[in-house]
Amino acid sequence: MPTAPTSPSSEQLPARSAAVWAALDPLVGAGTPLRVLDVGGGSGMFAVPLARLGHDVTVVDPSADALATLRRRAETDGVGARVRGVQGDGDLLHEVLPAADDASAGYDLALCHYVLEVVDDPAITLREIARVLRPGGQVSVATANRAGAVLARAVTGHPVEALALLEDRDPAPGRARPARRRFAPDDLLALAEGAGLRPGTWRGVSVVADLLEATSGADPQAVRALEVALAETSPYRDIATGLHVLASRR
Repeated sequence: MPTAPTSPSSEQLPARSAAVWAALDPLVGAGTPLRVLDVGGGSGMFAVPLARLGHDVTVVDPSADALATLRRRAETDGVGARVRGVQGDGDLLHEVLPAADDASAGYDLALCHYVLEVVDDPAITLREIARVLRPGGQVSVATANRAGAVLARAVTGHPVEALALLEDRDPAPGRARPARRRFAPDDLLALAEGAGLRPGTWRGVSVVADLLEATSGADPQAVRALEVALAETSPYRDIATGLHVLASRR
């Protein structure tokens, strides 16, 4: 009898994403194969581990180079048959993926990790993702946290940029490329609700991991455990590098 897939070993997971994996674990580690969509999943940091758990993963990304890396990584890990790469944009999913019309169609889980910062319209992107989820399907959304970005600029000696971020202004106006967006928790929850999704509790992502890994020899497993403990606890989560929420299609 085949062994049910289990979640990735904690020793293999980056400490900064420990809170995201902990939130996904009840879904992806339950032993039931899922249809997973990874929007902007690039080279497969989440897609390949999920495929190793027995899930079928479709990655939509605008970068052909990233998708080529995804293919090599999946083949190397022996999960090439479970990973499919599709070139496309998150806010134009209707051009490459069909809509989910009933409970028997669509994706069980979608990932949208650090994509809303760079797409043309975050609201459209989330609506496009909701469109391809089956009713009751869930989306995992991770974004950059404005409060964390303000603090990071301040402690590295850039108070002018920190103030600009606090006031939701471009910290480096005049550059050729547009500034990456940062979000407050209420912004993220409102975007999810506006897309017809029902968001759960938001979490902080990388509350201390970036700092500890850069400045100390802290045990990675202990850092991961601390990250999970702080992820849903204020005031610690409020200053995390990122925000995360699981939301379900109504």
